Amino acid sequence: MSRRALIAGAGIGGLITAIALARIGFDVAIFERAERLDEVGAGLQLTPNATRVLDRLGLLPAIEPRATAPRAIRIFRSRDGAELARLPLKARERWGAPYLALLRADLQSALAEQVAAEPRIKLALGVEVAGCGQDAASASVGLTRGAIRLAERGDVLIGADGLKSAIRERLGLGGREAARFSGRVAFRATIAAKDAPAWCAEPDVSLHLGAKAHLVHYPVAGGAKINIVAVIEAGWRERPGEDPWDGEADRAALDAAFARWSKDAHALLGAAAAWRAWPLRLRPPLPAVAIGRIALVGDAAHPMLPFLAQGAGQAIEDAGVLAESLAGAEDVAQALASYSRRRAPRVARVQMESEAQARLYHMAGPLALARDFGMRALGPERLLSRYEWLYAA
Repeated sequence: MSRRALIAGAGIGGLITAIALARIGFDVAIFERAERLDEVGAGLQLTPNATRVLDRLGLLPAIEPRATAPRAIRIFRSRDGAELARLPLKARERWGAPYLALLRADLQSALAEQVAAEPRIKLALGVEVAGCGQDAASASVGLTRGAIRLAERGDVLIGADGLKSAIRERLGLGGREAARFSGRVAFRATIAAKDAPAWCAEPDVSLHLGAKAHLVHYPVAGGAKINIVAVIEAGWRERPGEDPWDGEADRAALDAAFARWSKDAHALLGAAAAWRAWPLRLRPPLPAVAIGRIALVGDAAHPMLPFLAQGAGQAIEDAGVLAESLAGAEDVAQALASYSRRRAPRVARVQMESEAQARLYHMAGPLALARDFGMRALGPERLLSRYEWLYAA
């Protein structure tokens, strides 16, 4: 007998979870409040822990042509542009899976195409979650489409509805407005590679560290574009109706944060004509990411700072472990309990390590000098080995 999964949210977490569950024989219904799947957001990095899952699901052939494979991670000092470290990736040789960089829109588009081609998956747009429930035999979700009220029932309900998750709130795991502002704002821009300074042409992830700010850039769209993300410590004023992932950028604050940086950094920042911004928010780690027949994935379960580039990657890991746990399971609640036991400690560590990395990146004065000296002293191999726990999983 076919089993049915209900998924709230059609972002990257919801789409990849739908594909993973369809692969193990679930019929899947996705409910998304937006009227269309807007392709917004910055670029992202998919580290080997994430691409390994995509490979198992047979999705890499659809994604790799839209991505670039950085050769190395290069780390620079802000004030003069001096290189502190160059970490050759050689990801397939070291971790058995590629390290990719691409636009979030390109990843979402690739996943949406796979969803559209999968007869087991049905996507409903313009439908908002109004409630959820469960009993011993099933999970249910209440929905609204305008003035119309609907209800759906399935074997499992997955909350993939983001930072302000209605499913998380219904489970009593934190209200929609309870996410804490981190005191940091991320600015993003994309420029044509031909318009970028010549030194940006290398197919690497480049990271520039400075006092209370950092800058990262890498090629995307097969090398045709450069994605730029600048993170500064600043306040944020919420504007009514503004998309939390696509806010208006305060260019004066951006320029002030990078005023004492190197000429190279100024040249790159100046090459971008348009910037968008979003506040970085987070929640404390959860002791469990599933209760009964209802589970959380992605930002609904574990919003995190982007300093380890793991937002999308951990949502992809969630999908892989969820499918492994449910495959062939007779007791859905027990399967989801297994999923929770495997994921809660892992994502809690990623959340906490991301916060620690934020402090490391934004050091100033003597602490920054000690950090820079330490990076050079450790060398590429020992620096890379610090990520084995993350990439080799």
